[in-house]
Amino acid sequence: MSAMIANKTVPPISVRAQLIGEDIPVIQVDVPKSQSVVATKSGKILRRMMKVDGTPESVPMYPYEIATRLSDLGKLDYSAQPVPGSSREDFDPLERDRLRRIIASYQSSDRNLLELEDEDLEKSLRLTVSVNGGMTPTLTGLLLIGSEESLRRLVPTNEAVFQVLVGTDIRVNQTYRGPLLKTIEQIAEAFKPWNPGTELNVGLFSSMVPEFDERAFREALVNAFGHRDYSVLGRVRVLMDDAGLTIANPGGFVEGISIHNLLTAEPHGRNPCLMDALKRTGLAERAGRGIDRIFEGALNYGRPLPDYSRSNERGVSVLLPRSAPDTAFVELLAEERERSGRSLPLDGLLILDKLKGERRCSFEVLLKSLDMSDQRLRTVLGQLTESGLVESSGAGVRRSYMLGSKVSRRSGKVVEYVRQSDIDRVRYPELITKLMKKQGSVTKSDVMELLHLDANQAYYQLRKLVREGRAQKIGGGRSARYEATR
Repeated sequence: MSAMIANKTVPPISVRAQLIGEDIPVIQVDVPKSQSVVATKSGKILRRMMKVDGTPESVPMYPYEIATRLSDLGKLDYSAQPVPGSSREDFDPLERDRLRRIIASYQSSDRNLLELEDEDLEKSLRLTVSVNGGMTPTLTGLLLIGSEESLRRLVPTNEAVFQVLVGTDIRVNQTYRGPLLKTIEQIAEAFKPWNPGTELNVGLFSSMVPEFDERAFREALVNAFGHRDYSVLGRVRVLMDDAGLTIANPGGFVEGISIHNLLTAEPHGRNPCLMDALKRTGLAERAGRGIDRIFEGALNYGRPLPDYSRSNERGVSVLLPRSAPDTAFVELLAEERERSGRSLPLDGLLILDKLKGERRCSFEVLLKSLDMSDQRLRTVLGQLTESGLVESSGAGVRRSYMLGSKVSRRSGKVVEYVRQSDIDRVRYPELITKLMKKQGSVTKSDVMELLHLDANQAYYQLRKLVREGRAQKIGGGRSARYEATR
């Protein structure tokens, strides 16, 4: 079977086949992950997909999907390909001027580009490549500075729409088919009137906080254009409705990226040439961590996290939910920034947000729900504990974490904090006594597990019950047990 599969596939696939099972023998075939598109010897190409009921099936892979698959695998940069039938005449001089103006306006841009002549600028950004001795525009070149007529003719997949819905009423429905630099600016301008601000007082200062963080919006918008699949029809969609702001683009996550590792996966995209040009112009994050900006835009104001749950293999969609800023949380971050001289890292903000929503979490719960390594989580928790933003109780695997008292006081949730800490401690004797009556007796380990305390704290609580006459000690040493007296 291994030989047959190798002989009938192009390029040949080397699989491992073996018999398993005793009563009913079954052949198990292990297929290694391929880094290219594989066809049968007769020329048929199939791909696996999930049906509506969740079961897998094999379906034909069409020619246009081959480019998508190779892009996902990092084997083809579709945005760096020369566009047949195009020439430098398809570039719009006004868009080239816009490109220079954008480079000059962003501090993170590559200012050396401004010193280059037009042809050298295009070569440096890979807007053109040499083909048969002449310079031909790439897809990136046409997308950035191509004329609208040329884009309609040569890149029919280039399209975007900005929509505003209030209830079921359509207030705005504007379509864009021009070059990306112009489209990004137009959508940003159309977005502003629908992004009202809230006056926020932090200490002695007052500022207007927009409903949607403008930097987060810009990063999400640029990411949508930079990572979309230009080999398939579709459009980038920016929708504002009662739920919030949604930005969606055709083309799912590339190989190795999912909604579970967005913040930690090594940055790589579907269109490296296009994203490199956007970074060098200053529109995109130079470090390739624009996703961090999107999450920070919500976390810095205590708002709900961006929601990527609607993303699938056909497209990526992010929802920035509507929510008023958490004034107390903003004040806390400002106070901490003033104290330490730096902003909290994204990992720290994620931990605080998790604890704010769950009230109390064990280390295991935090590790499972937050996409960070064991060591990184321990380090950041230690820093937050030292600063008083987080408090912990228990030891070892029983250790749990909650927001610190100064966070609760700042947010006006002192009662909630007391309920989580002081009142819990007041109820310790009651809970221990209840366990004693249920089990007949308890050990120090039982109390440690029940109340998430360390050994010394558990022993103190038991000794206190004995001293008050509510319990009696039986035996000694590690085998000591405690029984309720009343």
